[in-house]
Amino acid sequence: MAKKVGVVGVGRMGANMARRLKDSGLEVTAVYDSRARAARNLAKELGCEACSTLPQVTALAEVIITVVTDDAAMDAVFSTKSKSLLTGAMGKLFINCATISPKTHVEVEKRAAKVGALTLEGCMASSITQARDGTLYLMLAGSEAAYKKALPILRKLSKSRRYIGPSGEAAKVKALVNMVMNINTAALAEGLGLGAALGLDLDMLRTVFSQTGANSRVLETDGEDMQKRDHECYFSSAHAAKDSGIALQLARQQKIKLPLATATKKQYDLMVDLGLGELDKSGVAELTFPGRGKNRR
Repeated sequence: MAKKVGVVGVGRMGANMARRLKDSGLEVTAVYDSRARAARNLAKELGCEACSTLPQVTALAEVIITVVTDDAAMDAVFSTKSKSLLTGAMGKLFINCATISPKTHVEVEKRAAKVGALTLEGCMASSITQARDGTLYLMLAGSEAAYKKALPILRKLSKSRRYIGPSGEAAKVKALVNMVMNINTAALAEGLGLGAALGLDLDMLRTVFSQTGANSRVLETDGEDMQKRDHECYFSSAHAAKDSGIALQLARQQKIKLPLATATKKQYDLMVDLGLGELDKSGVAELTFPGRGKNRR
């Protein structure tokens, strides 16, 4: 099993994945982030190199995990027009965990193959706590060779794994997972918001929801936070807006209309417009609860 691992993108998820791998006995040799300070701080904590360039990460690691923000960032770190992670990448394995469009995953796989490297989609359906504890749910896609090579590391990071198929397929599933999650979250915010306006006891209402057809996973994770306005970020509203956009793009390609997903994206876009994009997705309740939106359009 490869033991030298690099991590590119050390935000909330990437940093905790790196910590988990270190705790699991793997050697995290390199970290990189466009925010150099974040990389330096994590490198000091883990006792590894805070790389100033992407090729340096590739040189120091056998397996590189990427957790970047969007398609543009993914295109940049795997650029063919300048020095990137692909520089000196022959024989390397890239596990790409960002939520991005399927077509970008497919393109990155093609670029990597040209330099003799493997890529694997490692789409995550979990949050920060699970990244740190090694209990992620992973949806995986790419060649079987890449999957088999990555499996020992994936076992350190996850409790559940599903191999979906060729490159791009896991990204499709992840887009749908997040689309439905975001719709459920926005719907819960509206239900609790209306309940508050009606003067109902929200503790009682959440209990009734949990025992009826109104139950959902987001009720468990976000319901109390919406009520108490505790929006510490585990999955940001900005990411919810982006991920809903990926699903809608897929729907347009298939000529399918998704009115609920469209309305949900508008809510999360509004969160971003109002400067609330870094609140957890539960923060969408700030748009629905009475008395919270007086200064919001």
